[in-house]
Amino acid sequence: MKLKAALLGAAAAFALAPAAHAERGSDGELKILYYQAVSTMNAYLSSGTKDVEVGSLVLEPLASFDQDGNLVPRLVKEIPTLENGGVAADQTSITWKLLDGLVWSDGTPVTSEDVKFTWEYCTHPDGGCAQGAKYEGIKSVETPDAQTVVVTFEAPKPYPYQPFTGATAPILQKAQFAACLGAAAASCTDPNTKPIGTGPFVVTDFKVNDVVILAANDKFRDPAKPAFATVTVKGGGDALAAASSVMETGEFDYAWNTQINPEQQTQMEAGGKGKFVNAFGTLVELIEMNMTDPSPALPEGERSTTKHPHPVLSDIKVRQALSMAIDRQALVDIGYGGAGRPTCNLVPAPAVYASDNTGCLKQDMEGAKALMAEAGWTDSDGDGILDKDGKKLSMLYQTSVNPVRQDFQALIKGWWNELGVEVELKSIDPGVYFGGDAGSPDTFQKFYADVEMYANNFDGTDPEPYLSQYLCDKIPGPDNQWQGENINRFCDPAYDAALKELSATGEPTKRAELVKKLNDMLTKDSMVVVPLVDRGRFSAQSNALGGVIMNSWDSELWNAADWYRVK
Repeated sequence: MKLKAALLGAAAAFALAPAAHAERGSDGELKILYYQAVSTMNAYLSSGTKDVEVGSLVLEPLASFDQDGNLVPRLVKEIPTLENGGVAADQTSITWKLLDGLVWSDGTPVTSEDVKFTWEYCTHPDGGCAQGAKYEGIKSVETPDAQTVVVTFEAPKPYPYQPFTGATAPILQKAQFAACLGAAAASCTDPNTKPIGTGPFVVTDFKVNDVVILAANDKFRDPAKPAFATVTVKGGGDALAAASSVMETGEFDYAWNTQINPEQQTQMEAGGKGKFVNAFGTLVELIEMNMTDPSPALPEGERSTTKHPHPVLSDIKVRQALSMAIDRQALVDIGYGGAGRPTCNLVPAPAVYASDNTGCLKQDMEGAKALMAEAGWTDSDGDGILDKDGKKLSMLYQTSVNPVRQDFQALIKGWWNELGVEVELKSIDPGVYFGGDAGSPDTFQKFYADVEMYANNFDGTDPEPYLSQYLCDKIPGPDNQWQGENINRFCDPAYDAALKELSATGEPTKRAELVKKLNDMLTKDSMVVVPLVDRGRFSAQSNALGGVIMNSWDSELWNAADWYRVK
């Protein structure tokens, strides 16, 4: 199969657009606000976007995705293809060639051994890796010389670009992380918070869930970049305060994920100090249904594990009813305006992969009530709350602290109350919720609630790694330090088989059919994932900051080496 040029990008060494500055560090300090505070710089220990993106200022993959979803070289000479011989004719291997003279920020050479080690780190049997799906199906990683990496797959891999691409799959320095394999990974504080990288910046100070201070990497491969001498990434607050810090007070140059309602957006833009930048891609605000029992009555090591199925949500009729009771258009209207659109799909884009799955778009409260009755839930005592076998139907619904999410919680709670469900709301500091700390009870990976809400998306334009997150072996639990992408503990051998078929399928039409099938298995067929809103990425940029190119296919900070101060 010939790989489409749109997926390959440039064939030359990765070069970001020329920045309007004369020399490295000439523009002073860059101030960025990620109100979901950063807890680690190591993407392999966190599924939180804030950790992945801020970490990408330091740690880089072999290749990235540009603003159009094209795969472009970053640490390699070119993107391997069938045409240039980098992808084997039988599609069982891919060969990457590192750039000449590439060095880490400590001045030592980057070699193929670092790349191989990264794979060993994430797939170590005694550890947990938050990005394990990126390395699914690899048989071996070989290093015939210092600049050559050969990835061999267990079977033909029509799309061989999952490993080592995008901000979620950066390269780690073997020398720094060698003692951090397996169970030791989470305890390696210095490497995880001050990694040695190849990116435009290096960490000089790190305060967990507070602030990251970085300086220009004097070993960065482009001697004229970055323009900024230092970067301060501050955490804390909420989306409204974050937007205000750029658009009204001018305290920050860039604020990430400024989810505020349309009326507030208009008011802030009128001030003339900045603008909101927006791009649609694959980001979906969704609700996960916990397929396991999160009851605090269970021992700590057994809560939300597959040993204990959820006593209520294991019934598909209940899950379907909860989804049917939601008015998605109302959520868009109150939370996003033009920056959102209602969706029933986990994979809303690219268009070729989007399922014709629209059944959830119209709220159906009466249908939802009928399903609950079919499932045996009735209001036997007339108090407005459904019960079954002497047990009241009560749900704990958690998400991160965010004005739009709290609005969503309030609306959905009202609809579920109308359905007859008692709902307790819980809002968790986003730095904790998305932090991946195995010792915290409040991470979204542990999922000590019945339902939880957040947004998720995938790197690039191919959804295979994203859909791989719902494989049975990707379930977080105590045996893998609660790392793993299968947040709702969904496990279906038929799904695993369909994913395996996708991995071996190259014909575009058939591949698209399989993606839609997998999407539907998670959403309309089982309703373990309840998509709500197809969200555009939405952040605030100061008028004094130049070079920003919003990217919905990779990290928003993907081209930070090109950002500059507008003179």
